[in-house]
Amino acid sequence: MPKIKTHQVTAKRFKVTGKGKLRRRKQGSSHLKRKKSKRSKREMRRDVKTDPVNVQRIERLLGKRFRRG
Repeated sequence: MPKIKTHQVTAKRFKVTGKGKLRRRKQGSSHLKRKKSKRSKREMRRDVKTDPVNVQRIERLLGKRFRRG
């Protein structure tokens, strides 16, 4: 069996919390900020929980880097 490689782009975009949940950054915060409201720009600074629909696929891409409990 070959080694399972970590998908590096996924590893950079998602972080695993201490309890094993996946966190991601909000989209749209990199440019064109002048037309966005102050509130939306402030909310984009925070990480958000990854949608449960995509969690299993992201865990597979992360490979050994992802460990539960």
